[in-house]
Amino acid sequence: MLPDGYPLTDACLRALPAGLLLMAVTRRVPPLDWIGKLLVLGALNFAIFWAALFVSAYRLPGGLAATLGAVQPLIVLLFAHAALGSPLTRRGLAAATAGIGGVGLLVLGPRAELDPIGVAAALCGALSMACGVVLTRKWQPPVSTLTFCAWQLTAGGLLLLPAALLAEPALPQLTAVNMAGFVWLGLIGAALTYFLWFRGIERLGPSAVTGFGFLSPLTAVLLGWLVLGESLTGPQLVGAVVVVTCVVIASRAGPQQGRATSRTGYRA
Repeated sequence: MLPDGYPLTDACLRALPAGLLLMAVTRRVPPLDWIGKLLVLGALNFAIFWAALFVSAYRLPGGLAATLGAVQPLIVLLFAHAALGSPLTRRGLAAATAGIGGVGLLVLGPRAELDPIGVAAALCGALSMACGVVLTRKWQPPVSTLTFCAWQLTAGGLLLLPAALLAEPALPQLTAVNMAGFVWLGLIGAALTYFLWFRGIERLGPSAVTGFGFLSPLTAVLLGWLVLGESLTGPQLVGAVVVVTCVVIASRAGPQQGRATSRTGYRA
């Protein structure tokens, strides 16, 4: 639904309007001593991640991009152990590793082509988001989740704006379909979903939340079957079982991690 060839502009228009809208709703501006942290979080969770996401989406088949992005839960486990002292269990590592294979069975086609730039972008995006998830848990200001989401979206959009203006040409005249795509990405794919995402990080912890990311390609495959009449192959069914199993295993650690955070958002 978006105009082709504008990954940085797409990412900026997904983040900045949504962030400014939520800032207007919450009517809270960040204190000066939080600007540095918010720029780091905005870069990791939005600017770098979304720019890399759009580059990989343009240059790779969707299945290959999803499979490469599925390394994120494994990176989160390792970084959360180093930065937060979260336990690193064999069960968690096995679930994160098996989840990558499950996603591959679900969506990876036999003719997937390895575009080097696309592969690098997908892996860079996974690493960026994984670090951002862990630091979002580590740095929790005494404000609501909606306010924290607004600050991060705005920071990420502001970081993307000069890059988009300098690196890409002006957008062509947008069609109604283009506009609908940007509205969907901004309101649903940014403001709403990332509010829920950060709420999940606060309540369940990074490892449990990123494990649910395996459900994204599973949902896409099931919608293709239900809505578009696409067939489900044997390997896809095996992949679906693996993905659901890995999500259940990862989520079982969530409530214990969530109790380590007080109602104000600070780790107890």
